[in-house]
Amino acid sequence: MNKPLRRISLFCGLLVLALLIRTNWLQYVQAEDLSTRKENRRVQIAQYATQRGNIIVAGGQAITGSAATDGSDYKYKRVYNEGALWAPVTGYASQAFGSTQLESLEDKILTGNDDRLFFDRTIGMFTGEKKAGGNVVTTLMPDAQKAAYEKLGDKTGAVAAIDPRTGAILALVSTPSYDPSLFAGNSKTDEKNWVELKDSPEKKLVNRALRETYPPGSTFKVVTAAAALEHGVVTDINAPTDTPEPFFLPTTKTPMVNHAKGCEKATLNFALQVSCNSVFANVADKVTKDKMLETAQKFGFNNDKIDTPVRAFASVYDKNMDRPGNSLSAIGQFNTAATPLQMAMVAAAVANDGKLMKPYMVDQLTAPNLDVIEKHEPQEMSRPLSPANAQKLQQMMVNVVENENGTGGKAKIKDVTVGGKTGTAQHGEKNAKRPYAWFIAYAKTDKGSPVAVAVVIEDSDADREDISGGGLAAPVAKAVMEAVLKNQNKG
Repeated sequence: MNKPLRRISLFCGLLVLALLIRTNWLQYVQAEDLSTRKENRRVQIAQYATQRGNIIVAGGQAITGSAATDGSDYKYKRVYNEGALWAPVTGYASQAFGSTQLESLEDKILTGNDDRLFFDRTIGMFTGEKKAGGNVVTTLMPDAQKAAYEKLGDKTGAVAAIDPRTGAILALVSTPSYDPSLFAGNSKTDEKNWVELKDSPEKKLVNRALRETYPPGSTFKVVTAAAALEHGVVTDINAPTDTPEPFFLPTTKTPMVNHAKGCEKATLNFALQVSCNSVFANVADKVTKDKMLETAQKFGFNNDKIDTPVRAFASVYDKNMDRPGNSLSAIGQFNTAATPLQMAMVAAAVANDGKLMKPYMVDQLTAPNLDVIEKHEPQEMSRPLSPANAQKLQQMMVNVVENENGTGGKAKIKDVTVGGKTGTAQHGEKNAKRPYAWFIAYAKTDKGSPVAVAVVIEDSDADREDISGGGLAAPVAKAVMEAVLKNQNKG
């Protein structure tokens, strides 16, 4: 072979080699990135080429479905049963606007593309069965969810309810809500509905139960009481404290205002019952900021990885505040902020004798033939307080509900032990806006404690006293607890 031909052969060989390298690079290195790019419509078309599996609540009720579409590249679109009721759980799956929450996190199961469904897909190739999605079975209890949603009504707020024994989420409600079916397709109408929701001043797309933080107000006094007991500042809940009246914030001449009477030298038990700000501000100063922080974090504060599997926003107990800030934080003000889920976790830990279970809402994942491919096992998250101290705190929370001077009387349930704590959180510049009404509670029977709940109502008609949490939020909590107890009795 002469020299020019050798050069041409070598050049052609290099071109073939480059082509092989490029082809393999695309197939094996960049394949995943290319297949998941937003610009790749084939992925979305394939995503809606078959019916998605369902999201299912307790009792086997499917709260999602699929409907055939006409005149579109997408064969099916998502539909929702009672969409506004369940949106904080499902999120949405939209042909035009993507997906969120369970619809996004469990997308591979729901579309049938999960590696664990490979065998089902392979069998289907031989049997001629159409590809089908798997199912996501949740822990949500329909009766509890409906009770929370209906009781909140047209108010802006949220509810989170947990089984303290396992961490299973029983109810997760956010109002005002939205129906994901309204923009599940890719038509002009879907786009119009999406824009209206996205720009809505009511923030209907926000999951307030998981992804909105509020000043917890006096409900945080439960955490402060736990810290005082755990760190030995208080050993006898019925012994007088050394709280003066007025009590001045440490290192300042600013008095702590009480809305209740009888707070001077009040016992911790009485202070929680009538919600004395001064006693808890005083106690928190003696506990110290670092130990308050330690206890708050054991309850879940400052944890930005609470995955249910939908990730909750981190609740906050300030790590860098001064002594006055610590005393204000101890009554749920200053920079303290919490999600409704977080405050339900606080009530759950107390109800469960000091053991906090990790919250979760997916019980199991199933194949299209309903074979279980993954089952959730309850996990302990932490021990914020000892069983003995938890039982003391239970006594205190029961007094809030049962005692005629307590602020949580509207949560009473006949023949059931209910412990609770009211709260009213100030907000806005110079606390000018109407306060948030809070209530946290648990119910206990001879079978244990099957439910702990937190309710927050935004910009309500609350006054500036703790009784507003008891008046507005406590009835919502009561309805949820009654629904769970009724369901338990059926079982």
